[in-house]
Amino acid sequence: MSLERTNPAELAPPSGFSHAVSVSATDGRLVFLAGQTALDGTGAVVGETLVEQFETALGNLLTALAATGGSPAHLARVTVYATDVADYRAHAAELGRVWKRLAGREYPAMALIGAVRLWDESALVEVDGIAMVPRTPTS
Repeated sequence: MSLERTNPAELAPPSGFSHAVSVSATDGRLVFLAGQTALDGTGAVVGETLVEQFETALGNLLTALAATGGSPAHLARVTVYATDVADYRAHAAELGRVWKRLAGREYPAMALIGAVRLWDESALVEVDGIAMVPRTPTS
């Protein structure tokens, strides 16, 4: 078994974590994706609303996944942490549209967890995940 850490240059530099860690398996790689918030490439939280921040956070998660050779279809599990569950529920339709635009129509196993606050005080939402990226003929 080997671990590979991936930290895409497009994402804010990680401090104390890796954006993605892959574990080799017989049929591919199991990829653990670190929690992503609405950080831009400089490490600043962008977006005023939960929907805006969710779009950036999900985009960051998918960027980390793509850097490992994965795609949204490879996501097996996603956990969403929100500082206001009622706000999340109130915007569920908009959040679903963001998901479909960025990740497609397939959904992984998902959970929503209410959090008092996230690492960055202005972050409203964080998304992490686990993916199974199949082995390609050349990998």
